[in-house]
Amino acid sequence: MYQIIFSSKAKKQYLKLEKSVQKRISNSLRRLRFNPERHLTKLVEIEAYRLRVGDYRLILELEKDRLIITIIQLEHRKNIYKKIV
Repeated sequence: MYQIIFSSKAKKQYLKLEKSVQKRISNSLRRLRFNPERHLTKLVEIEAYRLRVGDYRLILELEKDRLIITIIQLEHRKNIYKKIV
């Protein structure tokens, strides 16, 4: 089972969201811990993955050898691809 870690930027973005959106993201992350490759899409420009949760996108790094998922950034879909780290 993978461990999920938020970057400081992603944590701030998460806490600014409405409670209902936070709950949807939390539920998706719970499912992600068991089989991440099934739910993630590889990004082309950077070494990262994307998780879609409704109108929000999470940009993640996956460390398969250490079983760690790091959430780098999360934002509304209309803004996130303009600001990828």
